[in-house]
Amino acid sequence: MSDNSRLAALDALEKCRRSAAWTTEAIDTAIKKRELDARSAALASHIFLGVMQNLSLCDFYIDAFSKSDIEPKVRDILRCAVYQVIFMDRIPDSAAVNEAVKLTKSTGFSRASGFVNAVLRKIVSQKDHLPEIPGKPSAEYLSVRYSHPLWLVRRIIDEKGYDFAESYFAANNAVPDLALQVNTLKTSLEALRESGFDFVPHTKLENCILPQNLRGSIAETKEFSKGLFYVQDPAARCAVSVMGLRPGFKVLDACAAPGGKSFAAAIEMKNNGSILSCDIHEKKLKRIEDGAKRLGIDIISTRCADARSLDCIGFDAVICDVPCSGLGVIRKKPDIRFKSVESIAALPEIQLDILRNVSSAVKPGGVLMYSTCTVLRAENEDVIAAFLKENTNFSAEAFELPFGSAPHGYYTFWPNVDNSDGFFICKLRRVK
Repeated sequence: MSDNSRLAALDALEKCRRSAAWTTEAIDTAIKKRELDARSAALASHIFLGVMQNLSLCDFYIDAFSKSDIEPKVRDILRCAVYQVIFMDRIPDSAAVNEAVKLTKSTGFSRASGFVNAVLRKIVSQKDHLPEIPGKPSAEYLSVRYSHPLWLVRRIIDEKGYDFAESYFAANNAVPDLALQVNTLKTSLEALRESGFDFVPHTKLENCILPQNLRGSIAETKEFSKGLFYVQDPAARCAVSVMGLRPGFKVLDACAAPGGKSFAAAIEMKNNGSILSCDIHEKKLKRIEDGAKRLGIDIISTRCADARSLDCIGFDAVICDVPCSGLGVIRKKPDIRFKSVESIAALPEIQLDILRNVSSAVKPGGVLMYSTCTVLRAENEDVIAAFLKENTNFSAEAFELPFGSAPHGYYTFWPNVDNSDGFFICKLRRVK
C-alpha cells in the first residue's frame, strides 16, 4: 500500500515541477494511474499536499545535511520522506527512510540510494535538534519557515506587519474546513440533522454547516446528490448576502463559474426572478447548469461572454467576482503560492476593465458587488479607488457581516482571522 501511495505522491510532485500543473489535477491523475484504494489515496494526498505546503522548509533541512547537487527526482523523494519524518507522527521514521530508499531504487536512481539513506538518517538523528532557520525575525525567515515566495512575504509584511504576516502564512499551511451552504429551497438545518447527516453549524454564518466524520468525497453523499447543499466558503457566501437581494430581482453574475454565487443569489431570491450567469469559458457553463438543476433552481440562464465586453443593461444587482491572483485560497490550492509577481502584475488593469464595463449593467439605485479571492491591496482597495475616481455615479456602501463591520463599504477576509478563504468584498451603489 505505502509504496504505491508514495509513488503517487512522487508522480504528482514531478508533474507540478515539470509542467506547473494544478495540485488537484496532479494528485487526482496520480491516484488514478496507480489505482489506489481510498486509504492509499488519502496517504498519497497527505504526503503530496504536505510537501507542496512546506517545500522551502523541506529543502532547507535537506540542504542543511547535504552539500551535493541533487537530481530533481531524488530531491522529490527526499522531500516526501522529510515531510513524513517532521510532520507525520503516525509514520515511523524508519518506515519513511526505508520507503524512500526503495523508491530511489525502483525509479531508476539506485546509485543515489546510499546518499538518500545517509541524508535521511542524519535528519532523523537530529529530529529534535534540527538546525534553526536563520534571520528570525525577517521576511527571509518567514519565506523559508512557511514556504511562501519572498516577494509575497515582503508585500504582506509591508501591508499588515510582521506578526500578522506570520499568522497569515501559518494559516495558509493549515487544513481548511469544508463548508457547505444549505439549500433552503429544499431543506433546513433541522431536516438535515433529522436525516442523520453529521454536521456542526458554522459558528457565525447562518445556514452554513461543516460536515463531520465524512468518508470519501462530499459529492458521493446522497444529500449532495439530492441538492440539499452546495460547497462554498463562508466568505464567498457573504459576498452575496450583503447585496440585499429580494425575490423578483434581475441579477447579472458577470464572471460566474463555477456558479456558487449564482446559486447563493437564487436561494436568497427564493428562486423567484432571473439570473444571467456569464463566463468567458463556455465549457464551464455546463457545470453551472448542472449545479442549478441539482439544487432545483430554474431562474438561472447562462451565456458565454467576456465580462470586459459584455453588453447589457437594467439589472437590479450585478455580481462582479473578477479573475485574480487567487492568493487568498492558498490553503486549498497550495501551488498558488508559487506564482511570480510578474505573472500577476497585469491583473489590476483587467479587473478595473471588467468593473468599468459591467457597472453599466446596473440600473440607477442598483447594487454592484466587486469581489476577489485574493488579499492583495493592488487587486482590491486600489482597484475600487481607481473605479470610484472615474465613476462618480457610484459610491461605496457600508454593510455589516457576522465577521465584522465594513463602514467604508469593503471587507477583507483573512484565513488567520476569519477561518475562511482570503477574500475581498466591496459593495457599490449606483446613485444616479
